[in-house]
Amino acid sequence: MIGSGSTAMPAHRLAERVLDLSGGRLRDLARIDPGILVGVPGIGPAMAARIVAAIELGKRVGSARSRHEDPVSGPGDVHDIFAPALAHLAHEEFHVLLLNAQNIPICQRQVTRGILDASLIHPREVFRDAIVLRAAGLILVHNHPSGNPEPSAEDLKVTRQLSVAGDQLGIPVLDHIIVAGGTFSSLAGRGCLRGP
Repeated sequence: MIGSGSTAMPAHRLAERVLDLSGGRLRDLARIDPGILVGVPGIGPAMAARIVAAIELGKRVGSARSRHEDPVSGPGDVHDIFAPALAHLAHEEFHVLLLNAQNIPICQRQVTRGILDASLIHPREVFRDAIVLRAAGLILVHNHPSGNPEPSAEDLKVTRQLSVAGDQLGIPVLDHIIVAGGTFSSLAGRGCLRGP
């Protein structure tokens, strides 16, 4: 039972009410404002904070795959690493995943937050850690809050610009993964890392 006294609500009933706020879609629940939760009968500010914390912990558990131990063998592995953190965001984020010569992740870094724009993503920011950490290659990753994994013209422009920079530095861009909810798109798989 949640709460105390005779007005306590069973946990499963409270969970149903919370899920109703997002139409039963967990993806939308991850974006819910705590202020909306407080409006649900039986949920006060403290309970709303616990629900938000539980959602955040769930995202982090999902991203806790042994990413620093297992080699990345394809775009699905990259999606599995990043989807828990990026799939439910209401804004775009651009990240890089640095790999060693065995394709084992060294680290991941957020480069920008907001709309993907070639003028805002400078190769210096993308490759800085790759140079310092002696990465053998990197994978670009960003999300589409719309849930549509199709690359935009700007996505293709950024990918080609950074791919050329990587070739010049000797740190190849191996792929660019677009995370869109439970699905993804691999620009390497589409042959989009180089010019047309």
